Parts: sequence; C-alpha cells; structure tokens
Amino acid sequence: MNSTRIAVDLAKSVFQVAVSSVPGRIDQQHRLSRERFGRFFAAQASTEVLMEACGTAHHWGRELQALGHRVRLLPPSDVARYRDGNKTDRADTIAILEAARNEAIDAVPVKTLEQQALTSLHRLRSAYVADRTARINTVRGILREFGHAIPQGARAFVVHARVALTDEQLPEALRPELERALDEIDAFKEKIRQITSRIEDIGQRMPEVEHLRSVPGIGILTATALVAFVGEPLRFRSGRCFASYLGLTPRESSSGLKRRLGRISKRGNTYLRMLLTHGARSALLAARRAQEPDPLQVWALRVELRSGHNKATIALANRIARIAWRVWRDQRAYEPSPSAGRFGPGGRHTH
Repeated sequence: MNSTRIAVDLAKSVFQVAVSSVPGRIDQQHRLSRERFGRFFAAQASTEVLMEACGTAHHWGRELQALGHRVRLLPPSDVARYRDGNKTDRADTIAILEAARNEAIDAVPVKTLEQQALTSLHRLRSAYVADRTARINTVRGILREFGHAIPQGARAFVVHARVALTDEQLPEALRPELERALDEIDAFKEKIRQITSRIEDIGQRMPEVEHLRSVPGIGILTATALVAFVGEPLRFRSGRCFASYLGLTPRESSSGLKRRLGRISKRGNTYLRMLLTHGARSALLAARRAQEPDPLQVWALRVELRSGHNKATIALANRIARIAWRVWRDQRAYEPSPSAGRFGPGGRHTH
C-alpha cells in the first residue's frame, strides 16, 4: 500500500499541498491554483489525503475519493495544537501531517451529497429563525416605546402587532415601515415552514431518522440534524463519547484523588446541543404530565427533584444523546426497559 501522505490546506482559489513519504519529513511543497489542484491529484497514485474539516472540505473530499484517494478529515481544533510558530499555509500543512500521526484524533467522515443538503437546509432554516426573531424583537421594542406591550411569544405576535398599528396615537411616518416589518416576519415564517417541510420529506426516506425519532425528546428536526452533522455513529466508541462530543458532559479539573466536575463543556456543535436541550425540556414536561411514567421519566423526575429543573434538563439531554447513539448504532427503534433508569443511559433494547 502507498504510504505517502498528502496534506492540503484548503482555500477559495489557492491550495497549499505538502507531500510526505516518511513521517516527520516533507518531501514536496506545492502552491496550486484551483485548476492545477484537480490535475495534480488526478496524476497521483492512490494515497491518503489529509485535510482539516473546514469549509469546502467535504466537497473536495468527495472529489478526491472519486479519483481513488483515501480522504481523512481532521478537526481543526485538534490540528491547531500542532501548529508551530506563525499561522501560514505551509505551517498548516505541516500541522495537519503531525496531527494525522496521533491515532487518538478521530477523523470526521466525508459527508454524502444528501447529508450535505440536509446540513444546508438546517443552516438556512436556522438563519431564517434568527432573522425572524430579530425583526420581532425590533418591532416589539418600538411599539413598547409608544405604550403597546406585546405579549411574549412569536406565534401570535403579528396579530397583536397589527392591532397595535391601528392606534391613532402612533406616528403616521412610522406606520408603513412597521407594516413592512410585519410582512417580513410573515415571509420568514413561510420560508421556515417550507424548509421544515422539505427536511421532513427527506427524513421520511431515511431509516436511521425513523429510529432516532423513537427516542424521547427527539423529533424530525433533531433526528435529521444528527444524521446531517454527525454522519456516522461508529466514529464514536460509546454513547458517552458521543455526549462528550456534543458538549453535554461536565468539564473536569482533577488531580490525584481529587475529582472536580464543573459545568458542561459546551464543546462541539452548538446547534445540535440546542436541539437536544430543547428536546430534553419537552421530554421533562411530558414526564411531569405522564400518569404512568416509564423508567427514563422516573429517573428524570428524580434528578429534577434533587438538582432542579435546569440541571435535570441537561442531564436528560445527555442521556437522550447516549440513547440516540445506541439506537443509531444498532439500527433499531428505542424501547424503554426496566433497567433504563438504573443500569445506564441506553437500557436494554429489545426487538
């Protein structure tokens, strides 16, 4: 097998390439244009190509795989630790080669086109939600200055705001601009609905999404986001590692016999952590309303009674993530068992 490794520092139009046939030694350094980049790899024998998992990495990963190369994407935060001196393109390629020698660093799977499409849809939806929230907050603040306090919540905001616009005390110069802002809020709402519908259509064709949706607190958005952003569950050794990747485990500062655990690390994908936290909050509310709570709900209610609502929400989000990893790995639906609250996050999964 070809032992040569080629590190690539990606950019918009210029790519830095470092070729190494012996660990710790750079044989060649090239600075290639976008056109020469494709020709360079087409002329190379099948080898391992190393890149940071940054912008355009998945696109070029698919392109290089089509040419017969083995592509390994490394997390940028791990590569940064191996950079010595100033940040330059040459230094980045050397750091990538050094990081690749550390077998403890887990590679990021190259996304398929369908996963990339799901990722893009989620990002667009998230951007529209943020824009809609910004418009709502702006209009709410303006109307409050003229004596109109709009109730909290986005669902009925436009209805209440349009009623406020009928107030004759409102300056006439301001009224048309506020009308336009409310129209924009309605437009964002429709865009969010359309994208959500498209995500649901894609998710219904993916069996792993259906398995994930069987887990309490995971709906279509969270399930499709996990499949899109994570890609492959087997990249994690356990559900505990998966929850740690999502930033749902405590920070630790321990030495000797002293073990100190703090707040959650908040590492990893902020969007996934937000979805799982909201899902856990919803699952905790369902547990309070359940007439006959299952073992997982009983466990969550005990944690809430002991540690409070917020800590119980994060603890449940951690457990949901670990269960999700298990059902995703085993490709089967979640079924609560008597041991779910006592022997671990996943319990036993039966057919």
